[in-house]
Amino acid sequence: MGMKIDESEIGISWVMDEPMARASHALLSDGKVWIIDPVDEEEAMTKVADLGKPVAVFQLLDRHNRDCQQIADRLEVPLVKLPEELKGTPFEAISVVDNPLWKERALWWQDTQTLVIAEAIGTNDMACPTDAGAGVHIMMRMTPPRKSLGTYVPEHLLPGHGGAIHGPRATKALQEAIDRSRRDMPKAMVKFPGAMRN
Repeated sequence: MGMKIDESEIGISWVMDEPMARASHALLSDGKVWIIDPVDEEEAMTKVADLGKPVAVFQLLDRHNRDCQQIADRLEVPLVKLPEELKGTPFEAISVVDNPLWKERALWWQDTQTLVIAEAIGTNDMACPTDAGAGVHIMMRMTPPRKSLGTYVPEHLLPGHGGAIHGPRATKALQEAIDRSRRDMPKAMVKFPGAMRN
């Protein structure tokens, strides 16, 4: 299975070449590396090791087990599931969804204006993105995460599914995804089954 690696000043992201387009991230601050919702791919993990010292693996979605535990064990760092308080890190945890069927956190890194969103917002075909590049998860289209995510102004938008968006387009993509969520629901419903098969 192939993948695409995106390297930037904040770290790296890697996206699997598959319909779900699972995306993983490793963020670098002061020589420390935080790994987020990772899929264990040798080339990507080699680049992660080159970034700096891994200090933790974050799992931002209750069902995003992926290879989080395996990587945390191998690197001998803690696995932090659904982080809440993040003292000693550059991140703020955001509660995006918290109900019996779906628990999701996002991360906001103020210094770099980086927003990491596991599931609620995606850039892959299944998210049915707007022209700006992002869309709301099909199950959240009628109740988009406006209160939890709508006030952020990211320069880096890192989704759990699909490629990262960097620069001014990141904020536009986030805002358009939320603003058009309900309006684009019919189009998303039509596109979703086809995206699953691609």
